Amino acid sequence: MIYFIMLLELLVIAFFIYYVSGRLMGSKVNFTKRILSVLLGVSLTTFVYWYSYLRHTEFLSEGIGFAVADASAIIWVGSMLLISMLFYLFFELFDPMELGERGERITGQKFIVQRLRHRWRRQKRLSQVLEIAVRNGFSRTIRYARHRESNRDFAIAFRDTLEQSGGIFIKFGQVLSTRTELFSPVFIEELETLQQDVKPLTSEQVTTILKKSLSAGVEDVFSEFNMEPLAAGSIGQVHQAVLKSTQEKVVVKLLRPEVKGVMRNDLDILVEFAEWVTSKSTWAENIGFRELAVGFANGLREEINFEIETRNTIQVANALRKSDYPVKIPHVFQEYCNDNLIVMQYFKGKSISRGQAVFDQFSIDQKQFGRTVLFSFFEQMLFSGIFHADPHPGNIFIDEQDGKPILLDFGAVGRLAAQQQDGLNLFIIGVQQNDAEVICDAINVLVEDNSHIDRQKIEQSVGQLLLKIAYVDKIQTEELIHAMFDIVREFGLSFYPSVGMALRSLISLDGTLHTIDPKFDMFTEAKVFAKKYKTAVLKKPFKEPRETKQRVEEELALLIPELMKLPKRADQLIQRIEGGKMILHHDVFSDKHNANFVLQLFSRFVLLFSGITFGLISAALLAIAQFINNAYAVYLNTAAYTGLFLCVILLVRLSIQAIRDMKRSNT
Repeated sequence: MIYFIMLLELLVIAFFIYYVSGRLMGSKVNFTKRILSVLLGVSLTTFVYWYSYLRHTEFLSEGIGFAVADASAIIWVGSMLLISMLFYLFFELFDPMELGERGERITGQKFIVQRLRHRWRRQKRLSQVLEIAVRNGFSRTIRYARHRESNRDFAIAFRDTLEQSGGIFIKFGQVLSTRTELFSPVFIEELETLQQDVKPLTSEQVTTILKKSLSAGVEDVFSEFNMEPLAAGSIGQVHQAVLKSTQEKVVVKLLRPEVKGVMRNDLDILVEFAEWVTSKSTWAENIGFRELAVGFANGLREEINFEIETRNTIQVANALRKSDYPVKIPHVFQEYCNDNLIVMQYFKGKSISRGQAVFDQFSIDQKQFGRTVLFSFFEQMLFSGIFHADPHPGNIFIDEQDGKPILLDFGAVGRLAAQQQDGLNLFIIGVQQNDAEVICDAINVLVEDNSHIDRQKIEQSVGQLLLKIAYVDKIQTEELIHAMFDIVREFGLSFYPSVGMALRSLISLDGTLHTIDPKFDMFTEAKVFAKKYKTAVLKKPFKEPRETKQRVEEELALLIPELMKLPKRADQLIQRIEGGKMILHHDVFSDKHNANFVLQLFSRFVLLFSGITFGLISAALLAIAQFINNAYAVYLNTAAYTGLFLCVILLVRLSIQAIRDMKRSNT
């Protein structure tokens, strides 16, 4: 019975430590780590207290209340509190858990033991990748890369490292092989040789995925399902089927079962590998190698969520519903789709790279076919704002039934805000008119930070570029866009990510259009599109008088109230000027974010200053107590140790907050 009472009393003390430690460490303290740190702190200090003091007393007959009443209990409880907080600091420091914007734990995380085990596996995998890099001589050749970007040995070492690392690293290399604006031809040539051997899913695996992903039975949804895949990739596999309800032919895209686990692990490792490469080479830092890896990782995380691809397909289809350019987009059967499965309309077609027989069958003018594809993409980019970002020949088919273009695979989709759409429009007009000033206006809109643009120098560089492409029959799209990337990078600027994606899509689209018609000239055709668009804008009020009238009424409804306020505002402004009350005022703290940042910084400085002050004063009191031989030395020692205790608590709290800030900044 006495042991039960002692255990109960100890639990009360532990609860007290749990409550006080949480209050001292601040809000958003993780429950699991807090409980674990209190249990360890209480257990460790209780054992030390028992071993060093209690076992020499009669505490079993007196009860734990005897110990608490003893003066040594103060040291015991204080140590309990301090050790618990230090354990929490340890868990916060070594726990790879991600935090939200306010320091809260992101839901869906594993327990700490599982996270630590996961971290150990990540470190082991990263060590393997780095070992492969060293074995291939990549770490040695990268030292010279800052001045030898076209070095063949370096490119081969890089390719071998990605290939032997496998999985995501191979796919990353394949994506980099399309970034011709960043890498030299030697690099592109080596990276284009990367191939990934992907085995198709077995019939048993396909059946398992269907059973898990469909809300009804497979036989209740499909009257036919062909287990032989139409195509198999590293992320998904495509099958042909027939819907039971409508007897329509459909395409079923399945997510490979191991993809999410592999990508979740290897994408983080890829980013760490990119950070290591960047730390070793100025060349890698200059081209933004780490940012390339981060962008690739973010894009791939979206690509493996089929719900996002489903939404993308629907959005682009809706945006082009009233388009004048007949491009087909598969209808998506949303009732059967989820993050592991897409069911969409089946089109019988051929890739444009293998569709010559279809062109001949329908006597299709291939230049006109390419123009339809190009104008559809211009409409997506410049007016809808959402566009297919991967227009390579494998994603553009020709329908064998009527010879019309088909767009497939909307896993990669770009989005442009209205201002960026206007900027791209200006860029195309500037190239058409050979006007450096218009292109500079476009750059000003398309780059992220335009506050330090040297307009005169950029215009000079753009003018030199335009001279290179002047007086030629055909403008080389790839060369022009690469030169634009070079100019922007030369002046320390960078395009918005969505703009960079759009420009790279134009390069890819240009190659695709040359597959359709080797003589196709994108920028010559762009003039035709611009002329058609301007004409359509002028004719729209006459073709759609009702819509125009409604739009004018809506704009006037918004404008008239503001116009009515103008006389009063003008009068108030004149009165202020006459009274000398016109003051130009800019308050940094009017921005709530800035005010919170400064307030948070000031409060932590106060805590830091208080902690250091307690520490210094306490150390001084301890030093003074050594020279006092009377009873007052006890009070000085007590005050000194109390001050040191408070100092440690304040510094632990600050350390926890600093660790949280670092985690938030890295997410």
